Amino acid sequence: MNTVLVTSTGESTGKTAITLALGVLAKERGLDVGYMKPKGTRLQSSTGKTLDEDPMLARELLDIDAEMHQLEPVVYSPTFIQGAVRGKENAEELSEVISHHFEDISAGKDLMLVEGGGSYRTGGIVDLTDGDVANLLDAEVVLVADYQHPSDLDDVVAAVEDIGPDRLAGVVFNRVSDASYDELETEVAPFLEARGVPVLGVVPTEKDLAGVTVEELANELGADFATDAPTDAFVERFLVGAMGGDAALRYFRRTKNAAVITGGDRANIQRAALEAPGVKCIILTGGHRPVGAVIGKAEEKGVPVLLVNGDTLSVTDRAEDIVSTGRTRDERTVNRMRDLLYEHADIDAIIGNIKPSGDGGAADDDE
Repeated sequence: MNTVLVTSTGESTGKTAITLALGVLAKERGLDVGYMKPKGTRLQSSTGKTLDEDPMLARELLDIDAEMHQLEPVVYSPTFIQGAVRGKENAEELSEVISHHFEDISAGKDLMLVEGGGSYRTGGIVDLTDGDVANLLDAEVVLVADYQHPSDLDDVVAAVEDIGPDRLAGVVFNRVSDASYDELETEVAPFLEARGVPVLGVVPTEKDLAGVTVEELANELGADFATDAPTDAFVERFLVGAMGGDAALRYFRRTKNAAVITGGDRANIQRAALEAPGVKCIILTGGHRPVGAVIGKAEEKGVPVLLVNGDTLSVTDRAEDIVSTGRTRDERTVNRMRDLLYEHADIDAIIGNIKPSGDGGAADDDE
C-alpha cells in the first residue's frame, strides 16, 4: 500500500481539491482508495462539535466506508487549541488515536490519501505537524504551493526542510498565472530540482476554480436578493464603496470579477458600480433596500443586488473568508481539478506505479 500525505505551504492553496482529484484518478485505475484527514480544520463552529467538511466530501466522492470520527480523529478547533495550551491534550495519546484509526481504514487499500491541516505547520502545539503525521503514518508527502513571485520560494524551501527530503515526493504548484507559468517551468523548477526538490506539477489558474458564484456567495452570507438577475457569474475579489461617486467609478473600472460592498443607503456608490463592467454583483449592508431606480438599472444590466444584515466591515471580512477558504469545493471542483492534474502533473510519481490488489498486488516502484 502507498500512503500519500498532501500538505501545503499555506491555507487555501487548493489542497482539498488536489487530494480528492488524486483519489478520483486512482479509482479510475482500479485502485481501492482510502482517505483520512487527521486534523479537522475546516470547521463551521469553534465548539469542536461540528465536523470538517472535507472528509464529508471525500466520503461521498470516493465511496469511503468509514465513520467521520475515523476520517477525522482530531477536531482542531479553537476549543481544542485552548485545551492543548492549558495542558489538557496529550500528544502521545493523540498520535495513538490517529494511528489506530488509520490502521482500521487503510486495511485492504491500495492507496491511502491523507490530507494535511491548514498548512504544513498546523498541529505543532501537539507535535502533529504534517511532517510529524507523515512520519507517524509512513507517508510520502506532496507539497502544494502557490507561486506569484520568486520570494514565494522561501515558503517552499522552509516547508521542504520541515518535512524532510526523505519524506518529500515533490511539489505541485497550483493556480499558476499565465504571466508566471513560463518562469516556473524554465527557471524555478530547475532551481528546485538542483536542490533535490522534484516539481511534480505546474497547474495553471482556472477561472472556474478561482472564486465563488454569486449564488454560492449569497447562500454563504445568508443574503436576500433585491433583483431578478442571473447569479452564475464568478466573484474573485471585493471592493468596498466608501468614497464619492466619481472616485468610485474610476476605482471600480480598474477591476474585474468583483463584488462591490457598500451601505444600502449609498445610492451614488451603487450607481457607479453598475457602470463598471467588472462588477458582477453589489452587496448592500445594514439591512437597507436600494431605491427603485437602482433596482431597475441593476436588472437592466443583469447585475444581482444582495441584501445583507451587518456593517460593511464585518460583511467584507465574511465575504473574503468565503472566497479564501474555497466554499466552492464540490464534485464539479474536484472533477475539474482531476482534468488539470491529468494534463499538468506527473500522476505516476505522485500516487505511485501500483496495480490494483485484485490484479496481483502492488507493483515495484521500478516497474
